[in-house]
Amino acid sequence: MSDSTGPWMVVGLGNPGPEYAGNRHNIGFMVADLLAERMGGKFKRAHKAQAQVVEGRIGPPGPASARVVLAKPMSYMNLSGGPVTALKEFYKVPTDRIIAVHDELDIDYPTLRLKLGGGDNGHNGLKSITKSLGADYLRVRAGIGRPPGRMDVAAFVLKDFSATERKELEWFVDRAADAVEELVTEGLERAQSRYNG
Repeated sequence: MSDSTGPWMVVGLGNPGPEYAGNRHNIGFMVADLLAERMGGKFKRAHKAQAQVVEGRIGPPGPASARVVLAKPMSYMNLSGGPVTALKEFYKVPTDRIIAVHDELDIDYPTLRLKLGGGDNGHNGLKSITKSLGADYLRVRAGIGRPPGRMDVAAFVLKDFSATERKELEWFVDRAADAVEELVTEGLERAQSRYNG
């Protein structure tokens, strides 16, 4: 199958369970939930992978729209590669049509950066996916900034967004979902010029 055909897969990274739902590390899940809502779908357990999925379309109605599999790995962050690989094989998704949506420490909150490939920057979800697939997948990096003072990075990402951050969180998740849609419909360069600000 050529890399210009086949469905897209959007993977929101996070940890399963209500105790993690509002964490900075779960912004990928938040974006995936919003995209599912926009597509009018509900997440269901995937029968071939440890993940929840929604199938639908992104883009203008008709033949111009793109088939998309939205996924939330239910394996915990550091094991995300297994479910992503199983879904990639089941749905026959080319690697360059996989978009990982994740939190990013080295980008200020609330800033987005879109890119193809690159390192994992210590992010365990990306590390696991890259180990399984290689690095040539797309990323929507949602900036959460660095922890204050000497706070441990792991403690910071597993904390809920602060009250101040929550004032902009809905807008930020909305913007990240818009960026995913533009990436699918318009391509990386167009999406980068609009959202890498």
